[in-house]
Amino acid sequence: MFKQPINFIDQYSPGLSIDINCDMGEGMQNDAFLMPYISSANIACGYHAGDDATIKRTIELALENNVAIGAHPSYNDRENFGRLTQPIALVELAELISDQIYLFEKITNQMGCKIHHIKLHGALYNDCAKDALSSKIVAQTIQAIDPSIMLYGLSGSDTIKEAKAIGLQTVQEVFADRTYQSNGQLTPRYLDHALITDPIESAKQVLSMVLDQEIKTVDGTMIAVNAETICIHGDHEAAVEIAKHLFSTLQQYQIEIKQP
Repeated sequence: MFKQPINFIDQYSPGLSIDINCDMGEGMQNDAFLMPYISSANIACGYHAGDDATIKRTIELALENNVAIGAHPSYNDRENFGRLTQPIALVELAELISDQIYLFEKITNQMGCKIHHIKLHGALYNDCAKDALSSKIVAQTIQAIDPSIMLYGLSGSDTIKEAKAIGLQTVQEVFADRTYQSNGQLTPRYLDHALITDPIESAKQVLSMVLDQEIKTVDGTMIAVNAETICIHGDHEAAVEIAKHLFSTLQQYQIEIKQP
């Protein structure tokens, strides 16, 4: 269906690589279909979606497909899928993160594998991206548990800055299926044009971010980004189509897809 080549950038990039990550274990029925087209999986820890059984099943899929295993902690809010801000004290934030990591780590230990990375989910991700103190608590909590774990976060955000400041390894994230505001934040989901549903438009946006390190925002301005991993949301209605088309487009441009 999506055979039209992307030709707005007339160049190839041998030697360039990028990670593709996807939020998984959230009750969707497409995880197995997405796995061949990604290199990192962010697996729900049970607080916004999922449970021990879905964590185990998604880890098994990741291992079968040589995909990096990541925990995807969130606010404790299954009712709203973790997408509403929850007022929380900093000490409670540390407990929220550590409880989910320990739960996830218990399962990875049982299965003989390790947590490769952490990526916050939903409102928690967006709140920390613009809150230095919360981001510092998150980074310190992860570092105290296992300093080898990487933290995936929004490119240029407080999440990245605070983690780097304490020496935690970071991976700066951009989005294949979301639009951007001029301040570098994602367009809120309740606004028009927040989501990108066309696989061709999605691939075009990704190429701009990966090759030119910039993104056109909803108001038409261009902003700089540091693209080290690309996110595709597993609950997106066009997730599989976007992943397939992006995978083939990156191959066309000789951009290797691999985990950090």
